[in-house]
Amino acid sequence: MRQSELFGKTLREDPKDEIAANARLLERAGFVYKTMAGAYDYLPLGFRVLEKINAVIRQEMEAIGGQELLLTALQPKERWMKSGRWDTLAEIMYRFKDHSGREVGLAATHEEPLAEIATRSIFSHKDLPIAVYQIQTKFRDEPRAKSGLIRGREFLMKDLYSFHRDERDLERFYAKADQAYQKVFKRAGLEFFVTEASGGTFTKQFTHEYQVLSDAGEDHILYCPRCRYAQNQEITTMRLGTKCPKCGKAAIQAGKAVEVGNIFKLGTKFSSAFGLAYADERGERKPVWMGSYGIGPGRLMATIVEANHDGRGIVWPEAVAPYRAHLIEIRSVMQKVKSQAETLYKKLLARRVEVLYDDRDEKSAGEKFADADLIGIPWRAVISEKTIAKKGVEVKRRSEEKSSVVSVEKLLKMVTTK
Repeated sequence: MRQSELFGKTLREDPKDEIAANARLLERAGFVYKTMAGAYDYLPLGFRVLEKINAVIRQEMEAIGGQELLLTALQPKERWMKSGRWDTLAEIMYRFKDHSGREVGLAATHEEPLAEIATRSIFSHKDLPIAVYQIQTKFRDEPRAKSGLIRGREFLMKDLYSFHRDERDLERFYAKADQAYQKVFKRAGLEFFVTEASGGTFTKQFTHEYQVLSDAGEDHILYCPRCRYAQNQEITTMRLGTKCPKCGKAAIQAGKAVEVGNIFKLGTKFSSAFGLAYADERGERKPVWMGSYGIGPGRLMATIVEANHDGRGIVWPEAVAPYRAHLIEIRSVMQKVKSQAETLYKKLLARRVEVLYDDRDEKSAGEKFADADLIGIPWRAVISEKTIAKKGVEVKRRSEEKSSVVSVEKLLKMVTTK
């Protein structure tokens, strides 16, 4: 991609109304555009990152048998009355009347729709277990939409739902989902805590949240830095400074954290409400057990930025970066600079390297370097009069301070090796 043709420009200053690092950097670097509090548009750079995150999520969900589908956001009141959540979610669910006077709402989650739809697919024990997921837009009328993309009113959610014949089978899948979630967050370059949390109205057992320590977080967790056992402060029996109840070798610490994912054992709450049952081997009708598993791709993107930035800008992990390499041509009267930059750009594309090529003639070297640091692509390659004199390319990793001049072939090898 030629940067001269890229839709979305960098800003000289941070947006005045943003406090969280993810919001300041993503908007300033041209990844997102803020429409209103809690609602952000994804520009081409931001959409590329979002799609990289979604690809990782899809791979791990399908590895545990998840089948992708897509449900409607628009929901009839009657469906949610069956579960009782038309009233209990009233504070956050966008609700209105259509032109005929029918009450409808925008889904904040999708347990109800899936439980209803599953009544047409699940009849026998032979139909179980099964798991489906979607990456779909959710709407929540958050009273405190803040911290950039971390808490929004309109946002993407990957929600997976699993269906089982009994609690034991649910437990088996729950363990698989936990491992899949850990793989997602590791691939995204995050350090996280699998945190025990309250099951709320769904279960008396612990549910699990995936928490990343961050000043931008709204949760508070207590954790062991050695064995990484953690509990949400809302349910914890641990005390700050005491020995870890699991390993007994380190003192419990506390910190603010961002919840990037969660998994719930729903039991039979929704299947009972919608008459979702199956016939066992003896023909007896029994309620289906369900699980719910959520990740917010936009929130995950924001958390990655919170965990990976410095004073100059974003430092993207390679797995989710918008491009792998940022090629910079330094403006020169020497035609050879442009011709060599163009040649290298074509070679990178031929090697299927995702590359953003800064070919902007109106920008100085300093402006281009500042933009490269702000955008945060993992590899930077520079063609200039100096590099031509040295018969090479200046290469630098965004996460490192030092650069070096290497041959074109060595550069190609560096950026194609993962």
